[in-house]
Amino acid sequence: MTRETSARVDSGLRWAKSTYSSSSNGNDCVEIAPTPTAIHIRDSKNPGGARLATAPTAWSAFIGFVAQD
Repeated sequence: MTRETSARVDSGLRWAKSTYSSSSNGNDCVEIAPTPTAIHIRDSKNPGGARLATAPTAWSAFIGFVAQD
């Protein structure tokens, strides 16, 4: 996993948030920008702030874990 700061240019990343985000404040969410080599993650309340990037396989394992009943 890597951590990026806002000083880096987005390089055309396309950010999206989950359709399950339905809190009273729609900005309280995590956004992701998938690429072939990494899943980029940021806080929607602070899009210019710190970001994380992880391998797609690690992201898939994480999603599988949190989706368990």
